[in-house]
Amino acid sequence: MNIRWNMGSAVVTETSAEPLFAARLNAFKLGAVAHKPGRNRVTTVDLLERAACVGGLNAADLNYPDHFEDSTPGDITDALDRLGLSLNGLAMRYYTDPGFRLGAFTHPDQTVRRAAIDLTRRGIDMLSELGGNLITLWLGQDGFDYSFQADYGRMWDDTIAALQEVAGHNPSVDVAIEYKPNEPRAYALMPDVATTLLAIGEAGSTNLGVTLDFAHVLYADEMPAHSAALVGRHSRLLGVHLNDGYGKRDDGLMVGSVHPVQTVELLVELTRIGYDRAIYFDTFPDHSGLDPVEEATSNIDAMKYLLPVAEKLSGSTALRQAISRQDAAASQRIVNAALYGAQTDR
Repeated sequence: MNIRWNMGSAVVTETSAEPLFAARLNAFKLGAVAHKPGRNRVTTVDLLERAACVGGLNAADLNYPDHFEDSTPGDITDALDRLGLSLNGLAMRYYTDPGFRLGAFTHPDQTVRRAAIDLTRRGIDMLSELGGNLITLWLGQDGFDYSFQADYGRMWDDTIAALQEVAGHNPSVDVAIEYKPNEPRAYALMPDVATTLLAIGEAGSTNLGVTLDFAHVLYADEMPAHSAALVGRHSRLLGVHLNDGYGKRDDGLMVGSVHPVQTVELLVELTRIGYDRAIYFDTFPDHSGLDPVEEATSNIDAMKYLLPVAEKLSGSTALRQAISRQDAAASQRIVNAALYGAQTDR
């Protein structure tokens, strides 16, 4: 692969010669008992060890507080060092507490909202202790299910205030909002790129940004490269979750399995806007009972094919000229030739 990215995590102190790849750690629970025979439980360190079996997987994302319930920060730091994995960041998880069922930052009870904010602040402190600088917020519980259930203005105000407090807790830590149209709530308060950018602009915190999840973007009826361009124009792109799907739900399929052209276009746009962080494979081998090591290996193999294509297209004068004319026929021929090795005499 010839594309070189300078990885933005504070854990990485030197420019990496290869892209930094991370994967959904919980995916490696599948078949873990067979991988660790005789064990009564599978710990976070066990999951890291199994993830490290994937060639080319050189980073890890951890969930907070889930992944710290059976392993200490010292255990995790030692495992990352021993396995040669960089910490990409932490992702907040509120679903483990049933008290947040009606919302975390949007809960009608101020005491519960305070608990969610304080939990997030502890996650940021843990991240700093581990030497990282990226925390991701997926606010799945913050939304509504029925008409006349939600005070929309209050929900919005409470969320903006929470984002400001969380971002202000440690300004050296980047806080990324990962939007998704729904699930578990029927309607999410942060369902798409435009709403998320509106919230970030209103919050006004310089360390806020966006994480784009490819399947979420499709689910929101958006074009991934377009969403990335908007984020690059109005905020900062702090994270990219690559996967694929059919746009009906959060499928979490393997990279490029359904939308290879859109995946390549996103990679080209990432190069254009100077994205310099990890690619995280948020895919779900659980759905089909796939071997998670093999599934993650397939994701990395897909990137080995797609990154050189993106590099070639990023430097294509002919493609830039076709796009400037909105000449879709010409651009498709150029993309097909790069992606599929198609021959053309035009």
